[in-house]
Amino acid sequence: MNIKRPYVFLTKIIIFSLIMSALPLPQLLLDSSPFWALIFYIYWLSYSPANVRFFLALILGVLIDILQGNILGQNALALILSSAFISKVKQSFSVSNLSTQQVYVFVASSIYLAVILSIHVLIQGFDFSYYLLLTPLSSALFWPIVRLLLSKCRH
Repeated sequence: MNIKRPYVFLTKIIIFSLIMSALPLPQLLLDSSPFWALIFYIYWLSYSPANVRFFLALILGVLIDILQGNILGQNALALILSSAFISKVKQSFSVSNLSTQQVYVFVASSIYLAVILSIHVLIQGFDFSYYLLLTPLSSALFWPIVRLLLSKCRH
């Protein structure tokens, strides 16, 4: 499943994921919404031959930090660690059924959330919405939809 021009495809899906994460929603939905950039990056990682995947995760994470006004490097570190997990299970991920892929996405999103919350707790204390803990679950639940839509866009 090779993608022609994988970096152009990555640019398109990352722009779309940034638009998705910038949609105005009620606070409850914003707190529990999936990590859109992570889900789209996982799709790209699993179906693209990328030699510079960690560098791209760094660039994408810093871009997310700048656009969202977060601590510089917070999303970059979380995205690098999550993509390291996906890269480790990439062979199994690509041939797995949908429910197993959802488990992998859930674990990658949990790693992402753990890094984000660790940095937040170190700097600001335990002042966060507990609905944020639903984010890995929502990421796993949205994975089939994202996978279907991106597979249609790829062809």
